[in-house]
Amino acid sequence: MNRRYISKKPEFIIVYGRRRVGKTGLVAQFIKNKPAIFFLAEEKKDMENLKDMQIEMKNFLNDSEFGLINFSDWYELFGGFIKRTKRRCIIVIDEFPHLVEQNSSVPSQFQKIWDMNLGKSNVVLILIGSSTGMMEKLPGSKSPLYGRRTGQLEVKPIPLAEINRFFPKYDMQDIIRVYGCTDSIPLYLVQFSDNDSFYNNLKNNFLYRDRMLYNEAEILLKQEFRESANYFSILKAIAFGYTKNNEIADYADIEKSIVSKYLQNLGQIRIIKKEYPVTERKEKIKSARYVFTDNYFRFWFRFIYPNRTLIEKGEARAVEEIIKKDYNSYLGIVFEKVSEEFLWKVKPIKPTKLGRWWHKDKEIDVVALNEQTRDILFAECKWQDGVNAEKILAELKEKAKYVEWINDKRKEHYTVFAKSFNKRIKEQEGAKVYCYDLSDMEKVLRKN
Repeated sequence: MNRRYISKKPEFIIVYGRRRVGKTGLVAQFIKNKPAIFFLAEEKKDMENLKDMQIEMKNFLNDSEFGLINFSDWYELFGGFIKRTKRRCIIVIDEFPHLVEQNSSVPSQFQKIWDMNLGKSNVVLILIGSSTGMMEKLPGSKSPLYGRRTGQLEVKPIPLAEINRFFPKYDMQDIIRVYGCTDSIPLYLVQFSDNDSFYNNLKNNFLYRDRMLYNEAEILLKQEFRESANYFSILKAIAFGYTKNNEIADYADIEKSIVSKYLQNLGQIRIIKKEYPVTERKEKIKSARYVFTDNYFRFWFRFIYPNRTLIEKGEARAVEEIIKKDYNSYLGIVFEKVSEEFLWKVKPIKPTKLGRWWHKDKEIDVVALNEQTRDILFAECKWQDGVNAEKILAELKEKAKYVEWINDKRKEHYTVFAKSFNKRIKEQEGAKVYCYDLSDMEKVLRKN
């Protein structure tokens, strides 16, 4: 953003991402100590939002007369503003989708605003939105704003390696536990404190009716979708391991012909994604699975949503015991995500592609590929202490035989991840074997 600001050219930047990810905070940090107008669009009538923006512009210009003009639309408002300022300035409109919802002509008006005014001015225009579907369509070929943007940024959760900065007193096990229920959303992370134990943090932030993380998932989904009940049923199904289209439809009791649309909508807001075996060159519908991309929602639908009656009755301790009983099992998939991130950093091979693999009854937690060097790495992730790496390796090698990928020319490598080992292996039958435990992961992450 700073590079765009010093470009001395008109800039039109679209910023989007899931709610609570920190878009507004990022832009607020960027505009600090710079000449800027920050406007938050609200869910109210179009002319009311326009009048509020006029006030922000009036204050920026320090021109009381500007505030008395009756502008009929957004094009007139911006035209009047540009006539009165020549210096470099930033105009930010947060929650831009609210303007579009109230007035469908807003994208067309902003096309005209850019073409006739801002595109010839000394302005940086930033549109922010949490409705990722709408924000991704804004610069699309069917949108009036097609070809106008000069930059586009999807703000994603912070890297896993940065979570340790929030919790310098926590060891790697507790950091992964926190990641398992908050993902790496900054607003959720700051609700926890490493002056207290992980389970006390979890109880105090999730298991009481008045706490933000208790009803955050419900609030966000109802903001996005009108038919929230069907989305709740679908997400609960995925949280409990029903990941294929037909399994989800059966569990949620929704017609198979329409469940795909719900799944597509959930993918647009970055809660789930469609996943295929990493070695597949063509995406096959029969191979697809739906998995959570967001640990907060996965945790909420696995543990909070099914136990809401107990929480509403004030039975926080009872729900805490339910979570403690199953949380290690739940963290198995979370540990796979952590292991994937670790492989991108330590690079025993340099992967060009990385993900899960499955075929019929065979599954491998992580497979990394480099199609140029023909390296393939198979990894198993065990959220357990005292793991026998030799036994896991034997099972992994047997499953690797079923992976169809440059079979006669590939170079095979093997990795075992665990909380801790009772025995490590470095090499076996000429193949490199890498064993990583939590202490290895912590060294890499703390280094960052």
